[in-house]
Amino acid sequence: MALTITALQNIPLIRQDDDLADIILESLATSGLELRNDDILVLAQKIVSKAEGRMVNLAEVTPSVQANELALKTDKDPRVVELVLQESNEIIRTRPGTIIVEHRLGFICANAGIDHSNVAGEAGENGEFVLLLPQDPERSARELCEEIKRRQRIHIGVMIVDSHGRAWRNGTVGMCIGLSGIPGVIDERGWKDLFGYTLRITVVGVADELAAAASLVMGQAAEGTPVAHVRGFPHPLREGSFKELLRPKDQDMFR
Repeated sequence: MALTITALQNIPLIRQDDDLADIILESLATSGLELRNDDILVLAQKIVSKAEGRMVNLAEVTPSVQANELALKTDKDPRVVELVLQESNEIIRTRPGTIIVEHRLGFICANAGIDHSNVAGEAGENGEFVLLLPQDPERSARELCEEIKRRQRIHIGVMIVDSHGRAWRNGTVGMCIGLSGIPGVIDERGWKDLFGYTLRITVVGVADELAAAASLVMGQAAEGTPVAHVRGFPHPLREGSFKELLRPKDQDMFR
């Protein structure tokens, strides 16, 4: 068994309304890669957000009373805090510099996933810009997957990933925030181990495992490689849902 993950080259800076399917297929061609059945494409959320126009000029944001109060407690820009509140279901924890929230999409993350890095307005556009997560990453993954399937007449999967921190661990890792055509988890309960023991609690977050692996080759800074091609995923592809990865609140021991 071999898993091959290749960062695609020559991906341009993405602008609003860019056709990601066109860009990815052209990059595959220049990278000498031909899509095959059961391949997977992994995209950094940032290029999806940019293509979907999720960039916000802070000069156009008016913070609320709640945002101003929370900004004082966390030593953050009240305009950013206002966006965090708009993108969140609830505030979980705060400390200077960080607001941990339940994002409106259901997962726990810092600052609602709002990002300053590698974000700039159009040429000549003044302001300080931040980038929000895609409005619906699951839909974005599904539409891109269907479009590439239509053009290439093959069966593939598509995943959108973001960098998140984790409870009790240092360092960010890639995590899945939207997927299409691949499983979110593999339930191994009932499987036998090497010694015949029946697994009772083993449910593997395979989408997050792949997201972390792909993030290694995609990078986090100035690499300019926000798309990865994956071949050899060791599980059958199926239509999955990001919601498979979300732990129900009544089972969450960290809140």
